[in-house]
Amino acid sequence: MPVKIFAALVAVVLVVGYLAPVVLKLKEAALGIVIAVGIAMMLVDLWQSFRERD
Repeated sequence: MPVKIFAALVAVVLVVGYLAPVVLKLKEAALGIVIAVGIAMMLVDLWQSFRERD
């Protein structure tokens, strides 16, 4: 389980680090909303994967 949590944290940091500069540079509200929804969906999927039994 600790490896799974570490991998999830690395994935979240990499996705946010990859997409944040694009949103900040372009300053498009719609793009920011779409990316925020995508990240929220990723976090929900990660949460559900933690709750299921191996």
